[in-house]
Amino acid sequence: MKRNLNRLRAILFFAIVSLTLLAFESCYKDKGNYAIDMPDGPQISGLDTLYEASVGDSLIITPKITGIDAASVKCNWRIDVPEALVPEANHYEGPALRIVFGLQAKRYTARLTVTNTGNGMKYFYNFKIQGTTAFSRGSLVLSVENGVSKLSFIKPDNIVQSNIYEAINGEPLPVDPMHIHYLKNQFTGNTPLGYWIISKQAGVRLDVNNLVKEAVKPGTLHDNFFLAPSTIAVGSLFAHPQGVMMGVINDKFYGGTTNTWDQSNTYGMFGTYADGDYALAPEVVLTTVDNNYSVIAFEKNKKQFVRINIYGSPMYFGTQYSPVNTEIFDPTQVGMDLIKMVQINNTDTYAYTKDGSGHIYELKFNANFNGPFMITAIHKKIFIKQEWINAETKLVATRNGYIYVAYKNQIFRYNPLNQQVDLLKTTVKSNISMLKLEDDENTLIAGAEGALYYMDIRVGKNGELLKTIEGLPGNPVDMTWRK
Repeated sequence: MKRNLNRLRAILFFAIVSLTLLAFESCYKDKGNYAIDMPDGPQISGLDTLYEASVGDSLIITPKITGIDAASVKCNWRIDVPEALVPEANHYEGPALRIVFGLQAKRYTARLTVTNTGNGMKYFYNFKIQGTTAFSRGSLVLSVENGVSKLSFIKPDNIVQSNIYEAINGEPLPVDPMHIHYLKNQFTGNTPLGYWIISKQAGVRLDVNNLVKEAVKPGTLHDNFFLAPSTIAVGSLFAHPQGVMMGVINDKFYGGTTNTWDQSNTYGMFGTYADGDYALAPEVVLTTVDNNYSVIAFEKNKKQFVRINIYGSPMYFGTQYSPVNTEIFDPTQVGMDLIKMVQINNTDTYAYTKDGSGHIYELKFNANFNGPFMITAIHKKIFIKQEWINAETKLVATRNGYIYVAYKNQIFRYNPLNQQVDLLKTTVKSNISMLKLEDDENTLIAGAEGALYYMDIRVGKNGELLKTIEGLPGNPVDMTWRK
């Protein structure tokens, strides 16, 4: 009986397996025609992917919809506004979008939904709206006139609006201006994070859309510290690609925090400085390899080049690197004061130093602070133009290997590989107070009393004058722009 029961179980098991395989085979062989006759959708014309809208002005979008009965067309417009308390306030009905654009000067995602009421089908069309203001495009120039800091705005048509900070904010800028930075996180593409105007002991932050001093976010350099030092002495501050400032304050290295959302009020604020026993010279170089950032700095008391790595926050490593070719010069024992330092294309670094006798030397080296950690000395030479280099010298380096140096009212192109010097063709009327490269490095901008000079430095060009913008108050110190 037990044997018969086992035999029955085996028969049932094989029967179930056979039926299952037959079912799968039937499904596999099923090649029926299941074509679905979809109704015709609408054809949309006159709807762009991006619209610009001036804050406070009308925004009108009137697409043409064909392909379905006009009586069956229903349109809904939606603008996604993250900061809105009532999102539905930015929903609109009708065949055209006609509104007064009252949002901020940001980029918003929007959608047109077309409904065919005859059959209930919905069709979606996405686009974007870029809010703009009178200050969305143009240049800002920081200058000093009779000891008073001034801010001017240059419109795209080159019209100058001088003293604009005082006119808008009703107060003067801090004295001893140094830098103006336009901060934007280049990795997220989020809303610009503001303008910072930095002086030797203070700084103010401006809204990029109206140039009003920030009130909610940290509006001053003092407020940009989680715990501010009792005194602030700025050596230099530069804009990091993540939209924060970094640099030397009170001889220490500070970096704005990036460990939060870049629209947070605390993004970019200074915590404690990079810990260590050191005193930095103002001249620093931000260098990168595969988006790994590090800083070349100079310890002014020990007279040595030092390493700072950006591991989320700046970390001071001092001379924790291997010096190579110390018979040329020892980067850990330079024995001279650093005056100026520039880097070409994240590789060759040129430092201009002064010895105890007042002689200026050009030191060339390569620094690798992303491992293996080393500084390789390349040359040490008496600089051929001793009179050029001092603490006030204006110089910039381009990716193609040239260094442009201003001396009095002249600008020279210097090739450090063969020490060739060429005088640029543009004539500047007074002593040059600013040198700046445009983003593509095809144009060099010089600032001198009351004016900016734009020069062509493309390959084959020798600084021919492209245009002059006049009407600026005093001597330009720094500038930035939005395009």
